[in-house]
Order: sequence, then C-alpha cells, then structure tokens
Amino acid sequence: MSKSEIEKELQGKGDFVQIDHLGVFLKEDLPTDIRKFAMEKMAGIYEKKMMFGEAAKIYNNLSIISIPFKEKMKYHVKEAELCIKGGLLREADYATQKAISQANTFEKNDIMFSIKQFYKKQAEVFEKEIRRNNAARLYEKLLELSTTEAEKREVREKLMGLYEKLGKFREYNVLKGMNGN
Repeated sequence: MSKSEIEKELQGKGDFVQIDHLGVFLKEDLPTDIRKFAMEKMAGIYEKKMMFGEAAKIYNNLSIISIPFKEKMKYHVKEAELCIKGGLLREADYATQKAISQANTFEKNDIMFSIKQFYKKQAEVFEKEIRRNNAARLYEKLLELSTTEAEKREVREKLMGLYEKLGKFREYNVLKGMNGN
C-alpha cells in the first residue's frame, strides 16, 4: 500500500472512520516510511480531536521506529508538546528527558526553550478559557524550568494573579515574599 492509496482510502471519511482505517493499515506489514506516514496521519487526527494523550503515544511510537537521532528528538518534543496540551505533566517531563537524551548541547538548549514556550502558550490558553487551576499548574512547572531571574519574576507575577483569583492566599504570600514586595 502506498501513501496515495492510503490518502484515497481515507478521502471523504469522518475522523473516527479514518482512525479505524489507519489502525487496520498499521496492522499490515508496511515499509517504515508508509508506517510513519499512517501514524503521523493518525496522530494528526487525534490532535485535531483534542485527544492529546493518544496523539502523544503515537509520537512516542514514531520515535521508537525512527533511526536518525534528530528524528527521534523531533518526535519526543512533539510528544512533550501534546502531553502539555493534555495536562499530562509527568508524561511531558518523561518525553522531554527522552528528547534531551538524543540531543547535543546546542539542541538541548533549543529543546528546553521549546518546552518552556509550550508551557507558557498552553498556560495562556487555559487562562483565556478561565481554567485557572490548570494554568496555575503549568505556570508552577514553568517556574521550575525557568533559568533566568527575569523569567522567574514574570512567571511569579502570573502565578500571584492566579493564586489571588483562586483564593490560594498562602501560595500568593509565599510568591509575594519571593518577589521582595
């Protein structure tokens, strides 16, 4: 089966039917490039349906069948991003560690920068959706990952506002003390 045959087979079908068909294709003995194509297609559908945990699992599996380190790293970073979107912070940490283990020193810095951006972006999404507890969890994690004092100060400010709105006054006062206010 080729990529174009898979595309043709999926054309005009609903998302869950496409997932089912892709699952059937993946049970066949496929060449690695076709297998990756089908898996990426399936992960994309899961992501579109906001089924981030399932999509992350597929990206982990993609990294397993990949040979080049850069590709493995790329898939683990995507896995971490999807785990963050899904609020699966422990899994995101694990995926980040897997990505870093495949990277050289420069790539490690890039990975950590990307991961921090994913946390920040998703925390802002949660804030806009008024999912303050979820946003606070992500900002707390971002505070752990922050390396510069400017980053930490910015995150503490965000957290203080969320803690105040959530009625977490003890946490608010701890952060207020750290900021020197």
